[in-house]
Amino acid sequence: MKFRSDDTTLSRRDLIRVSGAGVLAGTGLALAGAAASAQEPAGLVKVHRQGVETPFPLNAYLVEGEDGLVVVDAMLTNSASRNLRAKADGFGKPLRAVLLTHPHPDHYAGLGNLTEGLDIPIVSLAEVNDIARRDDADKDAVISGMFGEEWPTNRIFPNDTIGDGETLDFGPGLRFTVMDIGPAESFHDSIFVLEGPAPTAFVGDLVYSFMHPYMADNANPDWKRAISRLQSELPEDMILHVGHGLPATPAFLAWQEAYLDRFEAAILGADWDNPDAARAAVLEDMMAFLPSDELLFFLEQSILPNAKRLGMAE
Repeated sequence: MKFRSDDTTLSRRDLIRVSGAGVLAGTGLALAGAAASAQEPAGLVKVHRQGVETPFPLNAYLVEGEDGLVVVDAMLTNSASRNLRAKADGFGKPLRAVLLTHPHPDHYAGLGNLTEGLDIPIVSLAEVNDIARRDDADKDAVISGMFGEEWPTNRIFPNDTIGDGETLDFGPGLRFTVMDIGPAESFHDSIFVLEGPAPTAFVGDLVYSFMHPYMADNANPDWKRAISRLQSELPEDMILHVGHGLPATPAFLAWQEAYLDRFEAAILGADWDNPDAARAAVLEDMMAFLPSDELLFFLEQSILPNAKRLGMAE
């Protein structure tokens, strides 16, 4: 089976190379690629990745079934979410539903633009829905000043909720089962597994593909527990469609865990008698681990909350 990202068809082996043949940044440890010899069943499942680079790298997904579409996550800005809707309309198939993986605004803020004029289910775990609604006023106070007219004022929230293990069926090729992950990268995360001959899942921000992650929700111990669970439960050749970056496989979870460990060690090793110097030292250490500016501001926002959690700062 093959999976389609944007309008480029990627084979299963291509995607496994992305995650399995990479080198664990800063350690030289190669990520496992045990699934590279997996057979590709006949057929074509169309998963279209809608990626943007502005204001930062971010993905949403259009899953194309036989006679309809399902969109996973809804982008952050007016431009990106309206373009996502235009992309969906361009298929000439009805948009059946939108699925929300977690309650961060770069994934839910565009829901109003995406579903404008449509009466369709917007589905999430109840906890994801509750947290998005709870925190939206605080997010609005911060983000509206950052993005101005690009920040959607017509924000809406899920109108339907499901529980762990429940299955959603929106027609041929559009059958999803939800996994309740609980607190991890965000205050509550979930995974939507697309049923079919080959394993594939939409994991939100539980994995960042060689980008600095957002850790300011301060749940890294829970995130590491979630990683351990996923390493034991997900098929090794499952394709993980992520919120930021290229698709991966579960082998990449080892890199994500190593990043979280390195981040905590950097905080504990810094001299917090001088907080500015300590923050600079953490940034330097993490840039040595992952020498990239991609989502660096996520890392910058995450240092102080985690330093407080670890008892290193007030």
